[in-house]
Amino acid sequence: MRILFINSVYKYGSTGRLVHDLKESMKGLGHEVLVAYGRHKQEADEDAFYFGSNVSSLGHLLATRLMGNHGLHSTRKTKRLIKVIKEFKPDVIHLHNLHGYYLNVPLLFDFLKKIDVPVVWTLHDCWSVSGSAAYFDFDGCKLWDEGCIECNNTKTYPEVWLFSNQKKNFEWKKEVFTSLDNLTIITVSDWLKELMETTFLKKYEIKRIYNGIDLETFVPKKEVIKNDTIKLLGVANIWEERKGLNDFIALSKVLPDNYEITLIGLSKTQIDALPGNVIGIERTDSIHELVQYYQNSNLYLNLSVEETMGLTTVEALACGTPAIVYNKTAVPEVINSYSGIVVEANDIASLKAVIEAFDFEAYTIDNCRERALGFAQYVMIENYINVYKSC
Repeated sequence: MRILFINSVYKYGSTGRLVHDLKESMKGLGHEVLVAYGRHKQEADEDAFYFGSNVSSLGHLLATRLMGNHGLHSTRKTKRLIKVIKEFKPDVIHLHNLHGYYLNVPLLFDFLKKIDVPVVWTLHDCWSVSGSAAYFDFDGCKLWDEGCIECNNTKTYPEVWLFSNQKKNFEWKKEVFTSLDNLTIITVSDWLKELMETTFLKKYEIKRIYNGIDLETFVPKKEVIKNDTIKLLGVANIWEERKGLNDFIALSKVLPDNYEITLIGLSKTQIDALPGNVIGIERTDSIHELVQYYQNSNLYLNLSVEETMGLTTVEALACGTPAIVYNKTAVPEVINSYSGIVVEANDIASLKAVIEAFDFEAYTIDNCRERALGFAQYVMIENYINVYKSC
């Protein structure tokens, strides 16, 4: 089988690593594979093709900021992608993030409609059904499914400064994304699946496949060293408002001195603004380094109020670290009663109480590891192979 993956990035960020892992796994099973991506060019890879450019992405970004028409630019680069698709002649095309300032989405879909190749589309967020933002639940938006009549979150990704055009964006997405005859939608959580089943994408078959991790990479520490300091960890690729940075700071002000908070993925500006009792670390592409942080932490906190899955929580569990998560969107799906605790979002007093009363002997390394087994990479691969075969 010849499988083409299309994503904004490759080997970069959560979706970039996921696409790389999918590609490697499918190649290892004897399939012919190719990844086409348009942002953050990586070192040469015989199975990956970079079709973007910084100039094209910058122009796309500026047009988005001014006019709000994200996904309607980068025409020349999209034609370059189409040429690659014609040459590769895939049996299945697997789409991931189509946003990211690199792709003319209607142009690509017009081509996909003509070639009649089965398409699988994994949704990692809500951009496909939103007139503006990739995430809208945390802003309390209830009008997006009526055509984005008004928008209260144009300042979140992809940010718009002047003309948001959210209603027009919603309309072209509805027309374009329902134009294919052979499209299978994959969501990465039950929460997102249920949401998409209320949208115009419900005309297609929608399946849930959890993102998987390499359980031979994310492993517990062989020897656990106990000390008096209880280490709390939070990780994000980008610390947007929805990720809970403000709640971490508020929490740091009420916890006793024997608690230490470390946040990974912050910008230099965010690090400079942290209170003295919070350790801020910039984003790292080193999986080995990330594993060490998970292993050396006593408790992982996911204080995000909107996630379509919460893969960092799975990574922490795989390293034997129990989690406390907010009761919002897909985040609670990741843990169970013996690997973590779900608390009321934004309730700092309750969060503090749960942390201080946390029974580490009940939430053991083995219990956390067992929960993570359900998100094993091989499980994800098997599920995708079944989808490809059924197209």
